[in-house]
Amino acid sequence: MATSGSTYQFFDFKDELLDITKPFVIISNDVRKNRYPFCIVWTPIPLITWIFPFIGHMGICTSSGIIRDFAGSYFVSEDQMAFGDPTKFLQLSMSKVPGGVSAWDRAIQDASEEYKSHMHNLCCDNCHSHVALSLNNMAYPGKRNWNMVAVCWQMLFHGKHIGCSGFLRTWAPSIFLLTVIAVIVIFIA
Repeated sequence: MATSGSTYQFFDFKDELLDITKPFVIISNDVRKNRYPFCIVWTPIPLITWIFPFIGHMGICTSSGIIRDFAGSYFVSEDQMAFGDPTKFLQLSMSKVPGGVSAWDRAIQDASEEYKSHMHNLCCDNCHSHVALSLNNMAYPGKRNWNMVAVCWQMLFHGKHIGCSGFLRTWAPSIFLLTVIAVIVIFIA
């Protein structure tokens, strides 16, 4: 990591021109170590995701890439996602967080502490809600109205698969299940 004093800046090259006079940090993901700095990560939930491929388990990563996820009632895991390693990620722009890196990490820590006192509810108060609270705490990108539907939508349409294996782990069970159902329907009809 390149630093200049204690100032960090993450450049989203799609949104900003690179100004080499500004101090910056370019963070990259490390798939082998499951490190995804400044990302939201997603993994399939066996059986549920096979039937509804857009439903899965979500976590949010600290500036150092450590994954935090609301894994069950009164428990927020650190670096051990409830349903296995991520298969998708959504890279967020550090430049859109008022307060920078420390605000990012503090927001995730505060949301995690809050969710350690929550009962997990599959439909209403779940891992997506934990991520939404983190984003609201950091006011990303200048807004505080994130909810579980909004973060699900962002991951569904803007998330990227983590390589070919991430794509296969996400979609292969659904495709297999639909193929079996189609074959059964065809032979019964």
